[in-house]
Amino acid sequence: MPSEKPTGGPALADPEDSPPTPTRTTSADEVTGLDALELGPKRTEGRAADIGRAVWSSAWPKLLAIALVIVVWQIVFLAEWKPPFALPAPLTVFEDLADLVVSPEFPSAIAITAQRAVTGFLLAVAIGTVIGAAVARFRPLRAAIGSLITGLQTMPSIIWFPFAILLFQISETAILFVVILGAAPSVANGLISGIDYVPPTWLRVGKVLGMRGLSLYRLLILPASLPSFISGLKQGWAFAWRSLMAGELLVIVAGQGSIGSLLQGAREFNNAPRLLSWIIIVLLLGILVDILFNAVDNALRRRWGLQQS
Repeated sequence: MPSEKPTGGPALADPEDSPPTPTRTTSADEVTGLDALELGPKRTEGRAADIGRAVWSSAWPKLLAIALVIVVWQIVFLAEWKPPFALPAPLTVFEDLADLVVSPEFPSAIAITAQRAVTGFLLAVAIGTVIGAAVARFRPLRAAIGSLITGLQTMPSIIWFPFAILLFQISETAILFVVILGAAPSVANGLISGIDYVPPTWLRVGKVLGMRGLSLYRLLILPASLPSFISGLKQGWAFAWRSLMAGELLVIVAGQGSIGSLLQGAREFNNAPRLLSWIIIVLLLGILVDILFNAVDNALRRRWGLQQS
């Protein structure tokens, strides 16, 4: 018997008779809009204000620390703990510092010391990188001199100066010799530590991709060890800078008016304001270099996705 269609009530639509539902595709503009919603709107207004707030939030703790040091210094001066010729007032030192900055000896001293620092540090980086890569690569070499590098790093640099003077007399070479001995072990240890922490899976992947020998170091191992290597460079610079200041105080080369020699001259003439002015200059130079290293480290962190830009 043929089936009868039900009568009454709403008619049921046949799926075959209904028009096909058009498939909606997401356009590129909509995808871009979704990405914009996910990332948040770009802030073009108030950019200068945000930068100003960031600078101020970073600067005010340092300014507060400087102010506290000056206040304590002034209190000690007023208490007459030491006579004024040995410990002058902060205002006296700042006035002398202003005169020093515009004096003709200031740029010359900065240039001589900076040249020694950069030359010694670059030589230490070259030597420390070669030694660090070799020690990290060959186990017998690490067993032989690995502990020696750490021992050299812990030695005070100033004890090398009598030996350096014996070898090179009173000369620039004696100063550079001690600067290199002070900085190279830190650079080497930084590179060794960075290479040690490269994941073994990365090495296996690199070998699968055909990296061998120098190409494995150049393309994989050295880039992967950069964070630790930069820390080693920063520590190496600190050792090089301290070694250089000690060397310029002990090894005074004739005709070379460096920071250390002028600082020693101020001490011999009991010129405490000039002595403290040079100490402040050395401190500011160290802070400036530390800011540069931090900028490089932050740029590397942003590149690795470890810090928001």
